[in-house]
Amino acid sequence: MKNRLKVLRAERDWTQAELASALEVSRQTINAIEKGKFDPSLPLAFKIARLFGLSIENIFSDEAAA
Repeated sequence: MKNRLKVLRAERDWTQAELASALEVSRQTINAIEKGKFDPSLPLAFKIARLFGLSIENIFSDEAAA
């Protein structure tokens, strides 16, 4: 699944560790999501969307639909 997490994080000058702390996950989890190696659970996706004030669809997209 493609995502804009790295771009959104960079726009706010947040490190992976800072974002991980805000989401209560590990930095490695953020790294894996940004690289497309891990798809977040639905509860985590909602938490990410709330943190950035966006809908899940504005952050994550299905590669097949893109």
